[in-house]
Amino acid sequence: MTTTPAFRATVDQAIAKLPEPDEGLLRSATLFERGSLLVKFYAPRGHDPQTSHEQDELYVVVSGSGDFVNGDARHAFGPGDVLFVPVGASHRFENFTHDFCTWVIFYGPEGGERAE
Repeated sequence: MTTTPAFRATVDQAIAKLPEPDEGLLRSATLFERGSLLVKFYAPRGHDPQTSHEQDELYVVVSGSGDFVNGDARHAFGPGDVLFVPVGASHRFENFTHDFCTWVIFYGPEGGERAE
């Protein structure tokens, strides 16, 4: 019997998959993987310790606000914003509120998509 992979996740389901805050600051949970696509849910606490990645990346902010540093640029962000990070770019969230959480979507080949 073949099982059908899940292709839907709610914010509540994603939050339930996160580790408890006392298990570390990098609170991330994987929701989907298919080919080069990886969908995660991210809710850091205190500070954002992430480093650059090997794939292009999108963030879709669910809640909270703060500042997003992407290479040399800095932008305020809030719920509903979509943030793109090209492969290898230094990036992080700063000054974010306690309720900050975001969908994270990695896609494409290692090394990123080719710029057109």
